[in-house]
Amino acid sequence: MKTSESLLDRVRRIATPNDGLVDRDVLLTWDLSNDAIATLHDLAGALRAAALEGLSLRAFDTGLAVSIFRDKSTRTRYAFRAACNLLGLATEELDESTSQVAHGETARETAAMIGFFTEVVGVRDDLFLGEGHTGMQATAASLEESHRAGALLQRPSVLNLQCDLDHPTQSMADLAHLAHHFGGVERLQGKKLVMSWAHSPSYGKPLSVPQGIVALMTRFGMDVVLAHPEGYELEAGPLEAAQGFAAKSGGRFRVTHAMDEAFEGADVVYPKSWAPGWIMRERTKLHRGGAGAALADLETQALAQNARYASWECDEAKMARTRDGAALYMHCLPADISGVSCKSGEVSAAVFERARLDTYREASYKPYAIAAMILATRFPDPGAVLEAAIARGTPRRGAGEVP
Repeated sequence: MKTSESLLDRVRRIATPNDGLVDRDVLLTWDLSNDAIATLHDLAGALRAAALEGLSLRAFDTGLAVSIFRDKSTRTRYAFRAACNLLGLATEELDESTSQVAHGETARETAAMIGFFTEVVGVRDDLFLGEGHTGMQATAASLEESHRAGALLQRPSVLNLQCDLDHPTQSMADLAHLAHHFGGVERLQGKKLVMSWAHSPSYGKPLSVPQGIVALMTRFGMDVVLAHPEGYELEAGPLEAAQGFAAKSGGRFRVTHAMDEAFEGADVVYPKSWAPGWIMRERTKLHRGGAGAALADLETQALAQNARYASWECDEAKMARTRDGAALYMHCLPADISGVSCKSGEVSAAVFERARLDTYREASYKPYAIAAMILATRFPDPGAVLEAAIARGTPRRGAGEVP
């Protein structure tokens, strides 16, 4: 199969060596350097371009990718499997209810036992504030210890498939979507992005998506506005990171408590519900104590608090306030759609229907974002690995030419 020179040139421009990521984990984007973020973004773009040319991108002859989902998932679950399959890894999802975890096996022991011939472990643990990220760190530490002791052939990398603090695969996919929409990351400078709380009739949505968005997009000189009612504040760490990145990139970061005001002149809007931090912390405390009745009372309080802000909906009137009334609508999905999936939600049916296919395109970048993380954490020169796969010219569908 003939490969375009532009694709090979693109791959050869990927920065090497990859000292900042190889044999490491991807847990919080704000802990990664600008160079690491650029490598991940460039790799994801090259992977997508090569896939569009119909090329097989198998980088592993053998190897396993293990996922652990402690919360429900559609897009991230199947994006992880798709990314692993794209690179040639077999996948296995650990069902903790059918493992020895159900009999009291510790997380440290489980981590070591799923590491045999494993290249990457993807974890979603976003339900309880104060537990998800620390649990992923513990998994990584156990894998490191077991490898150093000779129990594991290699030290698998740990990928955050969403925790209580960050959702790196989502924010990196969103970055790719923004770059494609505006014509490159360099054209994000000065664009106004509104990360806004929006009403939801459900309880306990994590803070990780808005925290990931404000901490990542401020690196690229964007004018990032975080909008939410009072009482829905995010955690301090990612907000401090967003302020620091904005100062270095020439962008802006500010917080407002008025959704209408935030939408004024926006180029991008991202209306997404999340729970107040105090509710998430209280839920964690009650969960640890096994207080079922108190958890039910907390849910009632949370839903009553949300109901006070039912007007925080992305509707036609708010979209009309954006730049030329045509801001890019983004959502990690599934959105709470008023009159469709709920009575009163995050977005009106009319606004969502116009943007629906675009949100699917937004989600379609996630397999490439995850595949980029796998390549970057497993190979010292991921660009060379990708270049070799492209040079082989093997069609993804097998013997014939891919249409």
